Amino acid sequence: MTNLNALNEQQREAVVSEDKRLLVLAGAGSGKTKTLLQKIIYLIEEKGVSPLDILAITFTKNAANEMLDRLILVADKKGEYEAILHDKKRTKTEKDQLRLEYARKYKWIEGLTVRTFHSFGYSLLRNFGVHEFDNKFRIIWEEKSGEEDEFSRYTAPETAFEVFYKLLIGKCEDTRYLLDLKRYVLDYIVDKIHLKEHQIRYLNREGKFYTTLDGTRVRSKSEQFIADYLFRHSISYQYEPQIQIRDFPFRPDFYIPAANLFIEHVSGRSYAMRDKEEQFQQGGMLYAKTHERMAENSALFNHALDNLIRGRLSPGHGAAARTIGFEEAFKGHLDHVKEFVRTVMRITDLIKVERLNVEQVLAHARKDQHERVRNFYELAIPLMQEYEKYCINKSYLDFNDLISWTVSLLEHQDDVAHKIRNRYPYILVDEFQDVNNLQVDLIRLLLTDRTQLFCVGDDWQSIYGFRGSEVGYIIEFEKHFPGSRIIQLNLNYRSTQNIVGASNEVIRHNRFQIEKDILAAKVSEHKIVVYAGADEEENAAYCVQRVRECLEAGIPPEEILFLYRRTKMATAFFEAIKKEGLKAQFKTIHAAKGLEARVVFIVGLTDGFGGFPDIWLEDRIFQVLKKANLDLLLEEERRLFYVALTRAKDKLFLITEKGRESRFIKEIPEAYTVRTGVPIGSVVEEVRLCPACHRRIEESFAYCPYCGKGQDERSK
Repeated sequence: MTNLNALNEQQREAVVSEDKRLLVLAGAGSGKTKTLLQKIIYLIEEKGVSPLDILAITFTKNAANEMLDRLILVADKKGEYEAILHDKKRTKTEKDQLRLEYARKYKWIEGLTVRTFHSFGYSLLRNFGVHEFDNKFRIIWEEKSGEEDEFSRYTAPETAFEVFYKLLIGKCEDTRYLLDLKRYVLDYIVDKIHLKEHQIRYLNREGKFYTTLDGTRVRSKSEQFIADYLFRHSISYQYEPQIQIRDFPFRPDFYIPAANLFIEHVSGRSYAMRDKEEQFQQGGMLYAKTHERMAENSALFNHALDNLIRGRLSPGHGAAARTIGFEEAFKGHLDHVKEFVRTVMRITDLIKVERLNVEQVLAHARKDQHERVRNFYELAIPLMQEYEKYCINKSYLDFNDLISWTVSLLEHQDDVAHKIRNRYPYILVDEFQDVNNLQVDLIRLLLTDRTQLFCVGDDWQSIYGFRGSEVGYIIEFEKHFPGSRIIQLNLNYRSTQNIVGASNEVIRHNRFQIEKDILAAKVSEHKIVVYAGADEEENAAYCVQRVRECLEAGIPPEEILFLYRRTKMATAFFEAIKKEGLKAQFKTIHAAKGLEARVVFIVGLTDGFGGFPDIWLEDRIFQVLKKANLDLLLEEERRLFYVALTRAKDKLFLITEKGRESRFIKEIPEAYTVRTGVPIGSVVEEVRLCPACHRRIEESFAYCPYCGKGQDERSK
């Protein structure tokens, strides 16, 4: 019989529930995975459910492995498997292999389907996807991965980045595409002309902010247009050559030797033209003027330059458009091209996750008010379409494809959908707060009226919005899954009452959330330590001392964890710990989700640029696909801080800088903290006065030099 005595009232209620749609809203450290696993055991032991009828879905391979580990530990009465897990001499590969062997040893575990979303999609497509896609497909990774897993046997020989880059080179055989790409790269990745001038002035102090296709630096966008026109038509030119015709030297904007023609481009930045025009006339020199307003319409400007230049060229000059190769075009800028490719890859992922139509995306982008955004999508969408065609032709699927094609399979192949829905009458989903649109579509397609859907998660720990997860699915669970019920697990077994109380108070500042009152099962006299040093060096020295004390107190190194928002925040701390020969787990907060440690240091808790919260709107290029809201971005940062706080079991140190305290620290009531740091020195000197005559005297004087009284007399 299943032992439910170890469960608290809410956990037991969730385990025995017969509800068809159930969300277990589990606060940090409240035993959500334990509850999910106990649900599986209860279904098999008490309800007589076949393990073959149960599907458990999680997000990461590590989480799926942990689920299997804990089930095997329950089944292994001899304790052999526990010894294997704790054996530091065994490699990860060995442990992975033994996990499979032990899972096969216990048939009720072997019969379960415990998979990640991607692994589940992989399995369905491999077994049933022949009508949707080649079921001998191979997985294409973004970058090379050395890890061995179930996908390794079917890994594509090239990465997604390599394919995109190869296809981009192919598209650049079209000279127009190549030059448009070069123009985009130079303008917006190299010169960053979309930024305000004062933001990019440091890039060039001569006021030449624009790079032409041949690498010349010029002063304005319209001068850049003229130079690019000349380059495209193979017309040699000189930019701002110094000449002296008669009275004084000056620099015309352009000189075209083949036409013996000077061009002055008149803009709001131009110097007065009258004196220069007189010089041209006196010297009988051929010159022409172009105006800024002509550049407002590129087609008309192009036509004006044709009329101005082409007829004056000597024979054989400017007869044909320039042909240029990829390597020549991007010499010195290949890293910038790769930056463009990676942005296109991110756009491709978002389009798949949001299930958007690329043609509609392009149509929407073409209406954007910014030329940069319009130009990006004109270049990106054709490349993306080439990539999709290439992958289909080669039978490649990336990780988003594994889910999107599985969704397509269930939407269009009724026989397969019917089989799979009836195959899994019990579906359990872990970490539900992290689901995205594609994953929710997949879950819905697996449900029937008789399916029991059991989801566990915590809206307060939803921190993957940047990857497409939608916290609204868990907050509005009842809206998305009608007829559902919610059970809250509100007892934290991990952290002390001060840590739990502080994290509760911080997260309550979020408006888009489900109200919960999380209680602590542990009581401790330790308060949260907030340390504010003068700088990183002082903060690092403080942390080294605290780590040394923890180690001397018998706390193992693996129970001491440093957390940070961005990797650069941890550099000084990592170097200081390393220099002292101490051993300090260092992880980003995102990477630490699901972990816990007896002692946690959260560093980099400063406000403003480079601090935490780190709120920034994505490039407008991404806003075309999905608009971001600053308030919601701040709420996700606060959830990230909540996750960091709740990794600590016993002791928690918040490391900030004096005068730059993160607003998140200020949201913690003082009752939960003790605040410390080196005090700022006073600007007022301590002055010693003679009590008798009240004149200032030096500290070293035994007698007042003014009234002559000694120390003993003065004190009377």
